[in-house]
Amino acid sequence: MTMMPAMDREVGTLAPAPEPVLSVRDLTISVGQGAQRRALVEALSFDLAPGETLCIAGESGSGKSLTSLAVMGLLPKPGPVVSGGSIRLAGEELMTLPERGMRRVRGDRIAMIFQEPMTSLNPVLTVGRQITEAIEAHRDVSAREARQLALEALEAVRIPEAERRMGQHPHELSGGMRQRVMIAMALALEPDVLIADEPTTALDVTIQAQVLGLLKEIQATRGTSLILITHDMGVVAEMADRVIVMRGGRAVEDGAVAPIFAAPREDYTKALLAAVPRMGDGRGRAASAPTRPVAEIRDLAVRFPLKGGFFGRPVAEVHAVAGISFEVPAGATLSLVGESGCGKSTTAKAIAGLVPYEGRLSVAGRSGEGLSVPERKALRRDVQMIFQDPFASLDPRYRAGDLVAEPMAIHGIGSAREREERVAALFERVGLQADAMRRYPHQFSGGQRQRICIARALALRPKLIIADESVSALDVSVQKRVLELLRELQDEFGIAYLFISHDMAVVENISDRVAVMYLGQIVETGTAAQVFGDPRHPYTRRLIDAVPVPDPARRRAGFSRLTGEIPSAVRPLGDPPTRLTLQDVGDGHLVASS
Repeated sequence: MTMMPAMDREVGTLAPAPEPVLSVRDLTISVGQGAQRRALVEALSFDLAPGETLCIAGESGSGKSLTSLAVMGLLPKPGPVVSGGSIRLAGEELMTLPERGMRRVRGDRIAMIFQEPMTSLNPVLTVGRQITEAIEAHRDVSAREARQLALEALEAVRIPEAERRMGQHPHELSGGMRQRVMIAMALALEPDVLIADEPTTALDVTIQAQVLGLLKEIQATRGTSLILITHDMGVVAEMADRVIVMRGGRAVEDGAVAPIFAAPREDYTKALLAAVPRMGDGRGRAASAPTRPVAEIRDLAVRFPLKGGFFGRPVAEVHAVAGISFEVPAGATLSLVGESGCGKSTTAKAIAGLVPYEGRLSVAGRSGEGLSVPERKALRRDVQMIFQDPFASLDPRYRAGDLVAEPMAIHGIGSAREREERVAALFERVGLQADAMRRYPHQFSGGQRQRICIARALALRPKLIIADESVSALDVSVQKRVLELLRELQDEFGIAYLFISHDMAVVENISDRVAVMYLGQIVETGTAAQVFGDPRHPYTRRLIDAVPVPDPARRRAGFSRLTGEIPSAVRPLGDPPTRLTLQDVGDGHLVASS
């Protein structure tokens, strides 16, 4: 692609276009040798101007992430290799740069935010040490100065209690928190080019909005160039100056973001945009008639001990869930929404019997308290979960058919032949061929693996399915198909869903009722039409305002921010739950207090 000359606003003449900070020409990435060689990315070219945001969009397997890894010199070995083309950073050819030279460039002049924070962070080092290590590798600063820079980076991405988080290890943080650590690490050195590979996939909408706003601020103050890889077309509309749409390793559409959204030329781009869930699409759904609750939760509280001292005795408690009550109607969908760490997933695990809890809980009329082992096993038959990461949910040693049949075998349902027949029917019902039963999890795409998890959840014909961020990591087109499948199954089998998500547009489109959580408490509940059409609580309004709109003409100037010190969920031993309040003080600011 050739960069167009810029217009001089003073005299109305054409000014020379700035030299690109990054120039990629005919990049080809291949795998295999000789006659077996095939291109995974083919003849890709683009320029990145100073301060420009280029979004690369497309479905899984289109070559987006491979392109970013090639620019960083991080293609896995052995594996795909750059078999042709040029990558130049400020005129310097990176393709011929030795690894020692790339180490000088990588992390300093070009930084990358990876999609999977848990596999990108060192599990044996504290969060603070990992950030300071990167700073000390590229900056001549003292250990104290590096620590202060690391602390400021964590605070910039709104990690609560940043000082305490510095001393924690990755496994002690939620998925959203770990992604924020990765973002803080990349931003700490203020690079010239920042490559963000699905950086907000695991983040709730408010933190996503803050991170995107932070990236915009850095670009405005330092002229940082950004390559943003994402399947979220709302983020593309919010951030991009230009967009490249990739399919099968090739760029099928390339241009300024506004014309592509207004009038895409390619059918593939049209299909991507049509699959994007939009706020407002779900408000016209007819309200279903009230039904008896399949799950009733009263005063549910979950506390985790914090240990300290020489003997490791409990010294305080984390009030993860602080006395909440709600019902899940039969054959309907109740969505729990809120920011990372608000207690959504902990609530789900308590209902599924995976963590100890206080309060009263019943499913299909059966109480969850004081049960014997056989009774608890029977209760779990009525409650099944679909987890966020389908690959981590499936044992890689077993074939897909065996994984779906396993719950039936555990509960002694049917003979081996009957189980096989039911598995085949389930595979067909979720849109998978019968021969897929003999394949292993790694032989499926992400969307197909999630369908296997849905089939597994259906195997016991449960009364309640808990879907914990079950579509957040999927491409928009795959996400649309999975959501349609969930609705069809609900209509067919009368299943109740507890749907947990940070994607407000998806929640609005799939929900009958919505409960909004903040720091372990429910602050608003109602029908989807009530909550999204007339939100009463300032925190709910803040969540809705933070949703990126898939229309470049409707970019936000800003959104409501939470100011003041975020109340801590850590309490002294035996303390009762503390009620939190959020006050709207005007100018888009919310003040939290306990």
